[in-house]
Amino acid sequence: MSLPTIEQVEATIRTIPDFPKPGIQFKDITPILQDPALFAKIIEVFVERYKAEKIDVVVGIESRGFIIGAALAYALGVGFVPIRKRGKLPFTTKQASYDLEYGSDQIEIHEDAVRPGQRVLLVDDLLATGGTMAAAVKLVKSLSDMVVGICFLIELTDLKGRDKLQGLPLYSLFRM
Repeated sequence: MSLPTIEQVEATIRTIPDFPKPGIQFKDITPILQDPALFAKIIEVFVERYKAEKIDVVVGIESRGFIIGAALAYALGVGFVPIRKRGKLPFTTKQASYDLEYGSDQIEIHEDAVRPGQRVLLVDDLLATGGTMAAAVKLVKSLSDMVVGICFLIELTDLKGRDKLQGLPLYSLFRM
């Protein structure tokens, strides 16, 4: 199986200037999702990377992490758990605050979403400053100490998000 080229991915991703705030260059992955062959190839690459890790559950971060994470969980034959923004989950939750490049927010996970000892893979579409994923890792580790991987479709290297995730098993399919 061949990896999609950075040129294929870059040509497919739209950059939306000044969204959601002035100065932000938003990376829109929806064109990748509209290309079934490219999306399937990306999921296959993640499956190849993680199939030997004995993952029990994939945790995806709202909202594009849901899309990639759910597809990956299905392909791996494991469960999927969403991490959502504050107030969106109906059951009792655990919360963590984080900063992002244009403000701050809070995310939540159901308190029973991951059991102690479960092997967890966290997924999001994009690594920017790392704040969201660092908060997600904190939430998951409050439920299970078995974070076996963190993966992203794209890593924006100039924003140095990797620095906030030191010591964690991190993989980015593409670094830009």
